[in-house]
Amino acid sequence: MKVREGLIPAALGTAVTAAGVAIKPISPKVSWGIAGFGLAHILLGAIDLVGHRKSYV
Repeated sequence: MKVREGLIPAALGTAVTAAGVAIKPISPKVSWGIAGFGLAHILLGAIDLVGHRKSYV
């Protein structure tokens, strides 16, 4: 099975963001830091997904 480049970082970023939001009641500052790292992974994965599209023209 071939996985598109950028899909794994985007999925990882989603999981990390969800984990960061889930721990918000415990420690808000740490939560925002973890959520920020997750959002950065989502952004970088999306850039890879869009940047490595194959053109069929």
